[in-house]
Amino acid sequence: MHVPDGFIDAPTSAVTGVVAAGALAVSLRGARRELDERAAPLAGLVAAFIFAVQMLNFPVAAGTSGHLLGGALAAVLVGPYTGVLCVSVVLLMQGVLFADGGFTALGVNVTDMAITTTVVSYAVFRALHAVLPRKRRSVTVASFVAALVSVPAAAAVFTLLYAIGGTTDVAIGKVATAMIGVHLLIGLGEAAITALTVSAVIAVRPDLVYGARGLRQRLTLRVHGALVDAQAPAGASTAPVAARASRRALWVTGLATSLVLAGFVSFYASSNPDGLEKVAHDKGIDKKEERHAAAGSPLADYAVRNVSDARLSGGLAGVTGVGVTVLAGSAVFRVVRRRRTGDVAPADTGL
Repeated sequence: MHVPDGFIDAPTSAVTGVVAAGALAVSLRGARRELDERAAPLAGLVAAFIFAVQMLNFPVAAGTSGHLLGGALAAVLVGPYTGVLCVSVVLLMQGVLFADGGFTALGVNVTDMAITTTVVSYAVFRALHAVLPRKRRSVTVASFVAALVSVPAAAAVFTLLYAIGGTTDVAIGKVATAMIGVHLLIGLGEAAITALTVSAVIAVRPDLVYGARGLRQRLTLRVHGALVDAQAPAGASTAPVAARASRRALWVTGLATSLVLAGFVSFYASSNPDGLEKVAHDKGIDKKEERHAAAGSPLADYAVRNVSDARLSGGLAGVTGVGVTVLAGSAVFRVVRRRRTGDVAPADTGL
């Protein structure tokens, strides 16, 4: 759903840019409350993982593909404010390095793909979390539904923005029907990926999942072949060290998975146009699409320039993207974390 330059007129793009900037400012402040010593390292990894999985287009129907948007996944794993920042970092890296999503449309894309998906999904997640049993399985179920709803919601917001500032004369009813219809199908893929990822993290480190913190379940770690209750007084001497080691292992595993997905698995992704591209072509929305300002980038279109082998070219581009995204995301969240430490007294930092 990366909107290119030329789909939405300049005034509407400017307004969405202001909205996006305001939302990012609020998110930076809100993320200070979410990013403790556990979540801060994970946030950069979440951004890199979203980047990697967005390269894995999956077929849906009628020559159309879809890919993860990531708002629901980020919101559940690291919190809604941090989630907005995670997806925004991904969008910025994609636009600057890979010419994916227009520069003048950056406000549109942040508003649609980062803010809308995160806010809608987290609202649905919290509503379900309040009525479902307080179990890990409930977190996974709520994540699935939240992600499913977030994708057509983003499609509806794009349709609204197009109705306000679309550059081509296409009946809004046709755009809405096509966009929401195809993104309902894409939402199923989004929901499956989100639920599987959340379930996997909960299985090994439930304390690191922001949406599962209210469960108050004890963390059990395996230390030298034995299970240790990280919250038990008897394990006080070994639990903190084991917890740090387990967190580090999760981070390394997540990064390795992201590199494999972007560097190798992405070669086998669907080559069909994604939902927005398909609708734009079929309905004529793309008649005034403009050339991307970064079209000459060495990594444009997720391929390394002057590397003739398609598999190697795409793999190197994917690995580079994951590396740059995890570094950029980690830097942002480290700064936010330091501001939290400076703003909040040590006695008040516990969650």
